[in-house]
Amino acid sequence: MTLPTAAEPGLRERKKAARRSAIVDAAQRLVLDRGLDAVTVEEISAAVGISARTFFNYFDSKDDAVLGLEQVAVDEAAAEQFAAGGPTGHLMADLQAVVASVLASVSPDEGRAKRAHEIARSEPRLLHRQVVWVERHKAQLLQLFAARRAVDPGALPVDDETLAMVVVVLLRTAALAWERDGYAGDAAAHLPAAVESLRALLAT
Repeated sequence: MTLPTAAEPGLRERKKAARRSAIVDAAQRLVLDRGLDAVTVEEISAAVGISARTFFNYFDSKDDAVLGLEQVAVDEAAAEQFAAGGPTGHLMADLQAVVASVLASVSPDEGRAKRAHEIARSEPRLLHRQVVWVERHKAQLLQLFAARRAVDPGALPVDDETLAMVVVVLLRTAALAWERDGYAGDAAAHLPAAVESLRALLAT
């Protein structure tokens, strides 16, 4: 199957991405210099030249900005296609398309990722924010699976929690492989290998 690729972003999207990156850079720089508790949202916003209100259009909390947690989601067209039983009618291939649409919305930076890891190691409470982020996106997946079951009750042979775990594993495996490649090329290109690794594990 042909996996979906990200559309070329428009000027508005590029400006939003640049501002978001600036917020992460400022948050990480300030926290590395002074510590997490000593930095406020107002100070991060001032460093970027925006209001605190604008900050919250990009991140739910200071912790999320420091970690650079993205507001990723399944592309609307991909979600509708999956819910309707597509794009292929084969569950693993269709899950792969869902994961590809999520990866297409990610725009990582190796330097920011390394700084986030460095800060997280010294600030254990940030691990909780990562868990909250995963759970929030898992809830979106559960809604998507429920929509597909509504169309065809027998379409999904396992429970929704298990399916969500499969999606998270594929996302994480492909993302790590992409990171090892220095974020070169398309993240979705690493999905076939991730799927084969999962199949090989289950076969044993």
